Amino acid sequence: MLTRLRKMIYRARGHYAGQLGGERFRLDPYHSKFWRKAGSGAWEPETFAVLRAHLAPDRDYLDIGAWIGPTVLFGARRARHVWCFEPDPTAFRHLAWNIELNGLRNVSAFPVALSEGFGVARMASFGGEAGDSMSSLLNAGGAGATEVLTIGWEQFASAVDLSGVSLVKVDIEGAEFDLLPTLLPWLERHRPALFLSTHAPYLDPDTRADRMRRLAESLSFYSTWQDKRLRPTGPGALTQDPALTGFETYLLTP
Repeated sequence: MLTRLRKMIYRARGHYAGQLGGERFRLDPYHSKFWRKAGSGAWEPETFAVLRAHLAPDRDYLDIGAWIGPTVLFGARRARHVWCFEPDPTAFRHLAWNIELNGLRNVSAFPVALSEGFGVARMASFGGEAGDSMSSLLNAGGAGATEVLTIGWEQFASAVDLSGVSLVKVDIEGAEFDLLPTLLPWLERHRPALFLSTHAPYLDPDTRADRMRRLAESLSFYSTWQDKRLRPTGPGALTQDPALTGFETYLLTP
C-alpha cells in the first residue's frame, strides 16, 4: 500500500527525485523501483566509474542501446555531446522524457537501431515486456514484436562529426554481433574506449563459440581489456564459459 502511494505521489509530481552515480537527477516516475536501485549504488557502479574515467567536457560520448537513459543522463553531465540510440518505442519515450526533465541540451537521441543498413526490422523483448531493457533485433518473432527503423553505421557516421568521441557503449541484446563488424574500421582508426556488453546466450548454440571467437579476434587491436569488475583480462575471455553462457561486459582501451 505504501509503495503504491509513493508511486502515485511521484506521478502526480511528474518526476522521481533520485541519484545516479552520486549526482541528483529528475527521473521519470514510472521506473521509480529501478531509480531507487541505481541511486543506492546497487546497479552497475562500475559503469559510472567508466563514464567518469573516459568522458570529459571536450569529448563526446556514443551510447548504443540507451534504454531509459541512466548512462545518457550521467554521461551528459561529463561529455561535450552525447549521441544515443534506443529503438524500443516504449523505452525511447521514457528516455526522451528523462532528457527533458533534466533540461539536457547536449544530447541527440534517436529512436532507431544502428544496424547493417537502412530499413525496417522487427524486435521484441526477451523478457516479455516492451521497454524492459531486453528488447532485441534477434527476437523478431517474440511476443509483442514491433517494427523499428534501422540505419547503417556509415549512414550515421557520414552525417555527423564523431572525431571527438572518447567512449562508445554498446549494449544491444545480441545485435552487437552484426553491428560491430560495420564499426570496426572506424573503431580501429579512432580508437575510442569501447564499453561492450555481450549476449552469447541469445545466439544459436551451434555457432555461439565461433561467433564469440571471431568477435574477439576482430577487436584484438585494443591492447587493454578489463572485465565488468574492471579487472584485467584479454580477448580470450570471450571464448571462455562465463562469456559463452552468460552476459558479460568488457572495457577495451588502446
